[in-house]
Amino acid sequence: MPELSRSQIAVYAAVAVALLLVGARAIRGEAGGGGAFAAAATPAGSGGDGLTIGGAAGGVVVDVTGAVGRPGVYRLPVGSRVDDAVRRAGGATAAAELEAVNLAARLADGQQVVVPERGAAAALGAGAPEDGPISLGTATVEELDTIDGIGPVTAEDIVGFRDEHGGLSSVDQLDQISGIGPATMEALRERLQP
Repeated sequence: MPELSRSQIAVYAAVAVALLLVGARAIRGEAGGGGAFAAAATPAGSGGDGLTIGGAAGGVVVDVTGAVGRPGVYRLPVGSRVDDAVRRAGGATAAAELEAVNLAARLADGQQVVVPERGAAAALGAGAPEDGPISLGTATVEELDTIDGIGPVTAEDIVGFRDEHGGLSSVDQLDQISGIGPATMEALRERLQP
C-alpha cells in the first residue's frame, strides 16, 4: 500500500471534517423539527419570564412586554406580525388593552412590542404630556401631537410610516419622514422610546 503525502492527508482530513459538519447539521435539523425555530422554556426561578431562543439563524428578534402571559425576547420568522409575537408570548392577558396595539403590523428586528393594560393606556392619555416617554410602537396621533414640533399632520405621517414599515426599532428611522428636521428629531428622541 503506497504511503500518503502530507497534502493528501490534509485533503482527506478536510473532507472528513466537512462530512462531520454536514452530518451534525442534518441531525440537528431533524431534532429541531425540520429547520423550524426551536424554543425551550427558561427554568422557573432562573430570573427569566420568557423563552430562551435557539435554532436556525435568521428571522427577527423582538421583546414582548406588558400584559402578556410570558413576557420575554423571542425569535420569529421574517414577515411575522405583532399578533404572532403576542401569541408566542403566551397571548394577551385579560387585562390587556389590545385596541392600543396594531396587531397586523409587521415585526422589525430589535422591536419592542408593548401590550398595555386597560387603564394604563387611559392613564397615559389622561396625564400630562411630560409624564414620561411615549412608546414608538403604540403612540397614537394624539400622543405624538403633544411633542414639540409635531402637529397633527406630521403625527399622522409618523403613524402611517410606522404601520407601512411594520413597526420601528429606532426613533432615528423617523428622519426619513418629510418635514422632520434636526430640531424635531431631538424632541422625538426625548419624548419617544423604541
